[in-house]
Amino acid sequence: MKLKHLLIPFLVLPLIACDDDDDNNIFEELQPQSFMVQVVHASQDSPNVNVLVNGSETLSDVAYKDASGRITLDEGTYSLQVDGLTPGGDVTVIGPVDVSFAPDQLYTVLAVNQTASIEPLIVSQPDFTPADGELTVQVIHAASNAPTVDVYLTAPGADISGVAPTTTLSFKDTLSATDIPAGDYQIRVTPTGESTVVFDSGTVSLPAGVLLNVAAVANTTTGDSPISLLAITDDGATEILDVNTPADFRVFHVSADAPNVDVVVNDDFANPVVTDLAFPDFTGYLSVPAVTYNAKVVPTGANSPVVIDADLALEAGASYSVLAVNDLANIEPLVLADTRRAISTEAQLRIVHGSPAAGAVDIYLVAPGTDINDVEPALSNVPFKAETGYLSVAGGDYDVVVTATGSKTAAIGPAAVTLSNGGIYIIIARDNVGGGAPLNVILADDFVAP
Repeated sequence: MKLKHLLIPFLVLPLIACDDDDDNNIFEELQPQSFMVQVVHASQDSPNVNVLVNGSETLSDVAYKDASGRITLDEGTYSLQVDGLTPGGDVTVIGPVDVSFAPDQLYTVLAVNQTASIEPLIVSQPDFTPADGELTVQVIHAASNAPTVDVYLTAPGADISGVAPTTTLSFKDTLSATDIPAGDYQIRVTPTGESTVVFDSGTVSLPAGVLLNVAAVANTTTGDSPISLLAITDDGATEILDVNTPADFRVFHVSADAPNVDVVVNDDFANPVVTDLAFPDFTGYLSVPAVTYNAKVVPTGANSPVVIDADLALEAGASYSVLAVNDLANIEPLVLADTRRAISTEAQLRIVHGSPAAGAVDIYLVAPGTDINDVEPALSNVPFKAETGYLSVAGGDYDVVVTATGSKTAAIGPAAVTLSNGGIYIIIARDNVGGGAPLNVILADDFVAP
């Protein structure tokens, strides 16, 4: 024991005598180095997803065109898995796959392609702060619906005819990280070798000091452009729409005792945007510039009485259903925001309570032939003018039954419906012609699509 005690000072002294800088270097070498990773949902027909790292859920309920923040992790190999959220439960759509990550890099992991062929696309760049007055931009072609394209990054308004594109990209190609001065730019995309611009960002301001990833993804909003862009930074993703992206709206006549009507925009009574719309019909979608409109509803061919007078603020890329509801004496607009993006793993069903005679209702969505006395309603005590939002439902055959709240006596149904995965469906409960019972429904979207 004494010999051991005598040896201790001789073992410690060399360590004390070491140069402090060498100690720090040794210590730093022992520390794990880090990298940053960011996850982007870029699969246009896939459901919301959870992302698992080494078997643990790291991100939850990530929607299409959303991105996580940038997460710092120690270098090494990680198991990545992506689970789609379906009506039947979570389904693994990517992985688990082992990926090795090097230090001092920013990795952007994109789930790309349609659900049937979904795959991870991993792009990397050095993780550093750009020089003063500059940003670093990386461009990613993540739109499986788009062909090989030419991308032009120019000053706003620059003529691109006869000019070489900034880059040419096929699906899953990337323009490597490039330093550019901060400022105003215009991004235009054309099919390779062609002059027709299929996407135009208009003027966009790109700030200094950021690592910016710009990903082209499939456009699932309005307008003719096949793509939109995601500007991906530290905090997530912001969508950049084509500068000409319109708003879409359609009109439903759900007032049972009202006559046929015209819809007049901004007092242009000579040119109604909707003419002679009868109960319980509805229009297709109309595309208009995204501004605020005044809409008036009048009897067909007349300027008065104006039974609805409402201002509608319509946003670019958004779709709306405008319902004229209630009896004529109390007619009013009900404006709903619509979804147009199909999800391959589910049907999306929306039910709207448009029957003033029904009062509050219970709604059942059951297997065909089910006795509703034996089951609880899917939705209870739904008031007039309420709507369910888009319910995620497994494709199949169903009965829809609507009862007065607390009753098991059907006011509507059983109405047999068939829902398909990838379909979007709307059911609007309505009064009979002239008002009151027997109640009925309006079916729209993929219920009536060819």
